[in-house]
Amino acid sequence: MPHEIHLISTIAAAFGFAMLLGLLAARLKLPPLLGYLLAGIMIGPFTPGFVGDLGLAAQLAEIGVMLLMFGVGLHFSLADLMKVKSIAIPGAMFQIIVAVGLGALAAIAWGWEIQSALVFGLCLSVASTVVLLRALEARGQLQSVNGQIAIGWLIVEDLVMVLVLVLLPGLASMNQASAGLMETLAWLVIKLAAFVAVMLLIGKRLLPRLLWWIAETGSKELFRLGVIAVAIGVAFGTAKLFDVSFALGAFFAGMMLRESDLSHRAAEESLPLRDAFAVLFFVSVGMLFDPAVLWQHPLKLLIVVMIIVLGKTVAALGLVLLFRYPLSTALTVAAGLAQIGEFSFILAGLGLSLGLITKEAQDLILAGALFSIALNTALFKFIEPMRKLILERSSAARKLEHRLDDLDELPQSTDRVLLAGQVVLLGYGRVGRRIAIALREKSIAMVIIDQNKLVIESLREQGFAAVLGDGSTPEVLIQAHIAQAAMLVLAVDDPVVTQRAANLALEIQPKLSIVIRAHSEEEAEHYNQTGTGLALVPEISLADQMAEQVLLRYPLSRQSALSV
Repeated sequence: MPHEIHLISTIAAAFGFAMLLGLLAARLKLPPLLGYLLAGIMIGPFTPGFVGDLGLAAQLAEIGVMLLMFGVGLHFSLADLMKVKSIAIPGAMFQIIVAVGLGALAAIAWGWEIQSALVFGLCLSVASTVVLLRALEARGQLQSVNGQIAIGWLIVEDLVMVLVLVLLPGLASMNQASAGLMETLAWLVIKLAAFVAVMLLIGKRLLPRLLWWIAETGSKELFRLGVIAVAIGVAFGTAKLFDVSFALGAFFAGMMLRESDLSHRAAEESLPLRDAFAVLFFVSVGMLFDPAVLWQHPLKLLIVVMIIVLGKTVAALGLVLLFRYPLSTALTVAAGLAQIGEFSFILAGLGLSLGLITKEAQDLILAGALFSIALNTALFKFIEPMRKLILERSSAARKLEHRLDDLDELPQSTDRVLLAGQVVLLGYGRVGRRIAIALREKSIAMVIIDQNKLVIESLREQGFAAVLGDGSTPEVLIQAHIAQAAMLVLAVDDPVVTQRAANLALEIQPKLSIVIRAHSEEEAEHYNQTGTGLALVPEISLADQMAEQVLLRYPLSRQSALSV
């Protein structure tokens, strides 16, 4: 086959097999992701039949990572990242240390050298951006508090891996002087600082303005081209100038474009191409997998998978709970990061080229990635059953169900008398915040429920009665004294939580008045017909208000002329 059509044949085979096997997986009630991975194995160099170009597939997958991180940046501002820094930074560092320690201990037990053991542990410590984001997107949690913590955690891991990639060549030659290592580290810090400064000082002003210039042409295809050019161009340019990863450059490009009012349109325009290249990423992972590792090193592979899936999960779960975040947050973060991906492949490839690890180590890393990615969906499915099981067996939760006057989670200065006939407000986002302000102006007693620890701490400092936790659980509603409440306001942007909270609140207090933020006309109709409460759809309410303003402001003379 001529060399010039290797790209076409690789793309055609990757998409074709991914479509067929993804469809088969969906028919079997399995994640399509498994089909994409199997497609990669089928066209990889270790199975008979057609063999795709692994180098080209890896580059195409890298484009997918760029576009995916660009999309995250469009939805995740620097302010959002700063909100979760108190948990994301220590959490990521602790999980990296645990994973590196477990991986290195296992490697040393197998007789590997210390250098190889450390690199091996590092490869097991960083989660896949693609896998985490697709899991959060599939569950509508990308913009939730839990999603922001998981993404912030992952960004810290990526930054650490950027540092590791620069220092790894120095590790390959341990005879290098410590002064040389310190000089390399200092130069890296300078480059990262310059990168952040350029993006914040120049990119924040230039990129949104560029998007407006393109939008003013009125050309949809030119706008779409501009979005893709910014995502890939900035990622490539910053990688060359500042030695940061493509993913990090694309993420900052999206974060800068978020300052534009056109950010939502940019996200929509890049979505189809992002999904297509994300498929190629999973196919490329499958192509790297050598099935021989399954029967050549089964025990080692089992240990690797246990470190990734169990060791990292327990570490993340314990630390998030230690920081007193809700159980649902701890389980979501732990499940989302219990896998490895693209940075692990990059580290393994560099380590192999530098002679720091062997081909056996690389095969174990790839196999561990394959199995952890495949198991990740199952872990997310176990979040809710596990949460219920833990709460059912928790003595504290059982006490809460029998003691309605337990206010350990409320501010000590809260007057208990005020918590009779109060409003319980679930959700303190943009909608909930405005409701709380209106209630406070009328001196109406209320208890606010939210899953963001920093938000709750801020509310308590302002004198609000606030409960940290999942408002769709009995223990949290009981802490908010739902049994004595006059009204429940559901302002949370999650239909599942809304439904559970409404049903549970009515079980505790059947005569409770409920106002619901519905997410569709069908959902609002269901609540209104069943008598659950008054359900309002934000879009419809906005349309009614706009229509009212149009009728009020439209010249009466023109109305008369049109009616003649």
